[in-house]
Order: sequence, then C-alpha cells, then structure tokens
Amino acid sequence: MSTTSRLPRTGRNRLLRLLDRLEREPRADAVIDGVRKGVQALPLGDGRDLLHGRWLGHPVHPLMVQVPIGSWLSAAVLDLYPGRSREAGLLVGVGLASAAPAALAGWVDWAELHRQQQRVGLVHALANSAAVGLYAASLGCRVKGRGAAGRAYGFLGLTAVALGGMLGGHLAYRQASGANHAEEVPHVVTGGWHRIGAVAEFPVDQPVRRSVDDVPVLVVRESGGAIHALAERCSHLAGPLSEGTVSDGCVQCPWHGSVFRLSDGWNVRGPATAPQPAFDTRITDGYVEIRLRRQDRDGQASDEAEAGRRRTGTGAHGYGS
Repeated sequence: MSTTSRLPRTGRNRLLRLLDRLEREPRADAVIDGVRKGVQALPLGDGRDLLHGRWLGHPVHPLMVQVPIGSWLSAAVLDLYPGRSREAGLLVGVGLASAAPAALAGWVDWAELHRQQQRVGLVHALANSAAVGLYAASLGCRVKGRGAAGRAYGFLGLTAVALGGMLGGHLAYRQASGANHAEEVPHVVTGGWHRIGAVAEFPVDQPVRRSVDDVPVLVVRESGGAIHALAERCSHLAGPLSEGTVSDGCVQCPWHGSVFRLSDGWNVRGPATAPQPAFDTRITDGYVEIRLRRQDRDGQASDEAEAGRRRTGTGAHGYGS
C-alpha cells in the first residue's frame, strides 16, 4: 500500500471555509457602518468603559452571556421532564431579562473591531437576536398554556444560541477579538538594558518607534527630560501607538482611541482592557537605554533565564536541545 494514502487530510473543513468566506464578504459593510456609527453615538459616557470591561481587565461581554445561556440550557433540561414547565418558563424569562445588558456590552465591543471581525460579529448578533425572538415566543406560548409549542420554540432558540456561541468562539479564538495583543511582550523581550538611540533622536513630545528583540517600542521624551517607553502595539487590537497623539502624559491609539499613561502603560480609557507593558529608561553616555519593567524579582530572574536559553539554544538544564 502506498504511504501517501495513509497521510492525514490537511485541507480546511467546510465550516472553516464558510467562516473564512464570511470574513471576506463585503455586501453587509454598509449595514455595518450604519450600526457602528449608531452604537458609537450612544450617550453612554463612563458606562462605555464599564461595558468594555476595563475595570475587569478583559471584556465583560463573555461573562454576562453566561446568565442567558445558562438559563436557557437549564430550561431545555427541565423541558425534557414532565411537570417542570413552570420552572422552565421561569428560566426562559430570566434568560430574556439578562440578554439585553449582555447584548449591549457585545455591541459596544463590536463597534471597535476590525472589519473582518465585525462581519462575523454581525452574524453572531443576528443568531443571538433570533434566539431572543424564539425564546420570547416560547415564553408567550407557555403563558397561554401551549406547553408543547413553548418547548418547541425553546429548543429552536437553543439551536440559535449554539450557532451564535460558535461564531463568538470564532471571534475570540480565531480572530482574537478581545484578546490582549501585548501579552507576549514580557515573554519575548530579553532581560537587561537595550540601547535604542541617542537622546537627540527623540524629539520632545513626539512619539518615536524603536525595536527591541523585534518587538516594536514606543518612546516619548518629555519637555522636562523624562523619557518613557511602552510596547508600541496597542493591547486592544495591535494599533500603532507611534502614530497616535501624545497629550497630558498619555498616548492615544489612532485606531480605536484607547488612551495609555506613558509613565506606566496604564489604560486610562478603553476600549483597551489591558495596560501596555512598560520599560524602565536611563541615559548612558548620551544614549537612551531601556529595560522591560518587571512586576517581581522572581519573575524577572525566571524570564531572563528563559531568554538566555532561547539566545543560546540550550535546554532547561543548559544542554543543547
């Protein structure tokens, strides 16, 4: 038998092909633009950052959707047993009541995504909206005593929820919406000081892009002489902070407006939910040197040891891998 006949198939499955086509499909872009402008125009004030989850450190929408999903799934389980229609109906109602704030948080996040993510997100929202409609019909039938119809609508609603959840997983894990796009910086920048240029190369209050271990770094020299350095790719969606605006000790991302404090990388305003990795700075012989700022000495020692092993190509015990 030929060995090639036993090789695993490596082609994409049909579902992934459909999702990839959805990411590239432009026909709904006009609708996306209209909805995005409407969401961004909502008078939410500080509530916008609350809905983004800046206070939590990651998007709050995935946390909020657990209530309607859990309620509806529990209702489906109860619907499989006779005489539990009243309890199932109560859970359907809880799911409907909690769906609105979860959806609002999702729309606020969606309005600040890349176009490909928004295309998938729009279908995700439509699937969940269909689920809400089906569960509303289910609750209406239950109230009128039409238990069989209520259960049927409920199971159809759960199917729509499953489809929406699959698309949400694609958004989160395949398209990295909501992920911290600066998380890898402490793991790839080697320890110690790195020289990045002469002081004169950094105009006052102007963002300058440099690179350390192939990691882009934003450098800003203030009028008083202080020099700040942050990871240059925005933690929200990797926007170029070196093309942003510097003002009042902060830098604003040019893509979606996240604001970070230059002194320590703290995310002052969303949609970014994670701060930027910050660097210590010093001037030696007229040259700027930076060092990744560590949170604890043990972490620094372990990260520097790992970085040294990567540079020398040795394993954990000092032997070639």
